[in-house]
Amino acid sequence: MTEQALHESIRQMTEGSKEAFRIVYDQSKEEVFRTVSLLVNNKQDVNDVVNEVYMELCKSLSKYDFNKPFRSWLTGLTIRQVHNWNRKLWRRFRLHERSVRMELHEPSVDAESLYLRNEHRSELIQLVQGLNYKHRCVIVLRYYHEYSFEEIAELLGIPVGTVKSRHHTALNKLRQQSTNPITDDEGGFSTCPSKIN
Repeated sequence: MTEQALHESIRQMTEGSKEAFRIVYDQSKEEVFRTVSLLVNNKQDVNDVVNEVYMELCKSLSKYDFNKPFRSWLTGLTIRQVHNWNRKLWRRFRLHERSVRMELHEPSVDAESLYLRNEHRSELIQLVQGLNYKHRCVIVLRYYHEYSFEEIAELLGIPVGTVKSRHHTALNKLRQQSTNPITDDEGGFSTCPSKIN
């Protein structure tokens, strides 16, 4: 779907069209789901966070600037919702006893895990998910969404130098922790971005 057709559906959404929402949802759900899957630690929370993203989308649609790409705007909204979710989880963690929380973390094989295994190499995904949130965001935006450092800086609201620093640190951590060398074509890692920008 072209950006212009998507913009028309967004305009219709602001007027309350359920069909327009379905079109926007269908066009964006896979990307939102995969982004959330890569950024949320507990895979059981992925669907809840995706729902939060679309609820916030409906609330925030009036703030969307039609001069900017919808995909970038939605990615920024998704990252903010994941950040809010993680903050809520931390508050919950502090309020509940640790033993109760540990019972909820029983490993289970679900469709999301199988989907991710088919799309990415499991070791690399585990290593990326092991990064702290700030570094993980930069890696996901850079290699999964293929944003430039400048676009990432704008999405996260931080200086470009900070993005490059987090990127460099994250790549070094991934290389140090990997049992297999991370090749240039693995998991979306193309030519070293520091050589490009």
